[in-house]
Amino acid sequence: MSETGTRRRARGGGGAARRAARSAVSFETAKYIERNIPNFEVLTEEALEIIEANAETILEEVGVNFVNNPAALDRWRDAGADVQGERVRIPKGLARKLCATAPSQFTQHARNPERNVVIGGNNLVLAPVYGPPFVHDAKGGRRYAKMEDFQNFVKLGYMSKWLHHSGGTVCEPTDVAVNKRHLDMLHAHMTLSDKPFMGSVTEPSRAQDSVEMCEILFGKDFVQENTVMTSLININSPMTFDDVMMGALEVYAQNNQACIISPFIVGGAMAPVSVAGTLTQVLAEGLAGIAYSQLIRPGAPVIMGAFVTSIDMNSGAPTFGTPEASQITYGAGQLARRLGLPYRSAGSFCGSKLPDAQAAYETANSLNMGLLAGVNFMLHACGWLEGGLAASYEKFVMDADQLGALHKMAQGVAIDDNAQAMDAIREVGPGGHFLGCAHTQANFKTAFWRSDLLDYKPFETWAEEGSRDTMALASARVEKLLADYQQPAIDPAVNEALNSYIANKKASMPDVIG
Repeated sequence: MSETGTRRRARGGGGAARRAARSAVSFETAKYIERNIPNFEVLTEEALEIIEANAETILEEVGVNFVNNPAALDRWRDAGADVQGERVRIPKGLARKLCATAPSQFTQHARNPERNVVIGGNNLVLAPVYGPPFVHDAKGGRRYAKMEDFQNFVKLGYMSKWLHHSGGTVCEPTDVAVNKRHLDMLHAHMTLSDKPFMGSVTEPSRAQDSVEMCEILFGKDFVQENTVMTSLININSPMTFDDVMMGALEVYAQNNQACIISPFIVGGAMAPVSVAGTLTQVLAEGLAGIAYSQLIRPGAPVIMGAFVTSIDMNSGAPTFGTPEASQITYGAGQLARRLGLPYRSAGSFCGSKLPDAQAAYETANSLNMGLLAGVNFMLHACGWLEGGLAASYEKFVMDADQLGALHKMAQGVAIDDNAQAMDAIREVGPGGHFLGCAHTQANFKTAFWRSDLLDYKPFETWAEEGSRDTMALASARVEKLLADYQQPAIDPAVNEALNSYIANKKASMPDVIG
């Protein structure tokens, strides 16, 4: 073949590649948010000092319970705490001293290194809803979640540009035995996505399974030297640390894996009705839990959590998107930063039964609160419905779309020469318009955040296309994302080893139904 023919083929191949690229499905994931805006702070220096002093007093005088965990009691006793029965009273200053060994930020590694996240500092990592036993969509309504739903949500998370993390129990698949479902859930996160993920905490042995599966995926030495999981350890408020959650914490801390140590508080029921009183309890519980992680392994990565909502005093149901919850979230962020710890809070919280106006109002309040509160890890960032009882397909993509607005807001206001736009103002002058000027032409593609879901068409066009509301648009987007999904490549030998591990584990025990 002549040199000319070779060049023609090269050009033709390049053209084919460009055409393929234009028609290919994009799997772009935005980098975790790096804030260029200030945090919103509601507590004065005096208020912070009062809350900190009161939290230390509670730990010393009231104490916390470590139930069914003799080893934990021994560790506290050896550290200098006063242990009477299962009650641990921690001398002033001890918990804070122990917390000082926890890192101020850490990297969680994904199997795709381009999707590693740095948790702490000015960063915000977004992860999906966690824990609902039900799922909801426009076609099937509300129903118990199945493994197929779990896999679908992992796929949607993988396909969502603004979501940095695959999460953990995005729904609770009830069609798999309770003692075995964690294996299938982890396998889904590991193989259907290449974003970071969370481990199982429902029983210490399941946390150990999570570590061992990660050792297959990443390599044993890598897991011991790096953080590849972030897992949720809830405190049974008020001030009780049970053996199941603490057992999982012990496994993860021993293996250098991160834990979110988080009170689970409904204000007025599990904490005082006042903002200051709740913040005092949040800090006391957080200090005790984080300090315990450092007794297991000094330097173990942790995140200080605050899941706080208020209660409707008429029905007893939790409420979301309220001013009081915002004040607590802002205040807890200030307390976490004073401890030099990463902070987890906020999410797409709502109490609505449908992805409707109530859901949108409450969710918008909760998401923006999280951005401004300095949250570093936002669990429940998309898909939350019905007070966390249901994971909604439509709301998942609605929320995931709005997370793009948080990215844009966090960028802050540019003030470089291009942003000042003086040439554009000179070019257009009085009475003109900016649509055709050079500055607009150079910047219009990136100047404004644009929703991939919401409808901005003229009324006539909207009507001709079926007068679709947001729920209908979201249903169509769910279908498109799942249809476009392509599984990320994984080493066949690693996948085979994971499958073998899961098969052997399942065969080693009978099903537990519950």
